[in-house]
Amino acid sequence: MIERNKDWHITPVSRQLKILILGAAGQVGRELQRGFSTAGEVIACDRSQADLANPEQLRSIVRNGAPDVILNAAAYTAVDRAESEREAAFAINAHAPRVLAEEARDRNALLVHYSTDYVFDGAKESFWLETDQPNPLNVYGASKLAGEQAIAEVGGKYLIFRTTWVYGPHGKNFLLTMLRLGRERDRLTIVNDQIGAPTTSIAIADATRSVVDRAVDEGVLAEGGRDWAGIYNMTCSGSTTWCGFGREIFARAGSHLAKTPEVVPIASKDYPTPAARPRNSVLSNEKLAARFGVRLPAWQAALDTALAQLRA
Repeated sequence: MIERNKDWHITPVSRQLKILILGAAGQVGRELQRGFSTAGEVIACDRSQADLANPEQLRSIVRNGAPDVILNAAAYTAVDRAESEREAAFAINAHAPRVLAEEARDRNALLVHYSTDYVFDGAKESFWLETDQPNPLNVYGASKLAGEQAIAEVGGKYLIFRTTWVYGPHGKNFLLTMLRLGRERDRLTIVNDQIGAPTTSIAIADATRSVVDRAVDEGVLAEGGRDWAGIYNMTCSGSTTWCGFGREIFARAGSHLAKTPEVVPIASKDYPTPAARPRNSVLSNEKLAARFGVRLPAWQAALDTALAQLRA
């Protein structure tokens, strides 16, 4: 699934790692457990075990676990509800990452954190670069941007991966919602003026494992070792609209559906939501490819993989 440039070679990781995964029950967290199952000792914490709104509990978990790598897949992701729950969104998306960054820095661990295209306003006509000026349209995006900034302020060894339109075979997401509605309804209306790159939790986990393997093999965990601290876009390639994504799901669903519903495109203004969404969420992945030799698959191929996993 993950393509690597041919001009470098990953050697086996020289030692078994201790890896802490936060948000283990979420769609990315579950795939990270699979992806890192052969990397060493995995400590997987879900929301019931690690309350990201409780800084002291977070510090205790990191100190007791003594991980080499922290994978933070936990987040407040209720985009519309965040408009009325700003404090909760910032506690989890902004304040908790600062705590994790401080603990990672103090023990020379690598922190991997996931962010979002929602840090941008969507007004740009072309691909968004990591260097473009953020301008979130909603509380969720503002809280995720604050988390990025907190990690950068703390410093240390960190990787922030911005991704878009995340879905997969587990949890609550667009794919599973479309399959359910496709079974229940003959006609669906879907927004057709927002553009992004649907990205599977499977592809994110596989890409994360490839990047972490290379960083560790290059000595990122050694004192004074090389690291690539910073922000990187991490999405599947290509782009579509939500309507286009829905149509492709139904076209490829096969045995998941007995019938294919009619899909009617609508404008965002005809589907008002409490939180504004970016019009263009397509991110450039060239920095990730240049630094780590990793490219995620085309979004259509990733969709086939997710559907196959659901069938299995």
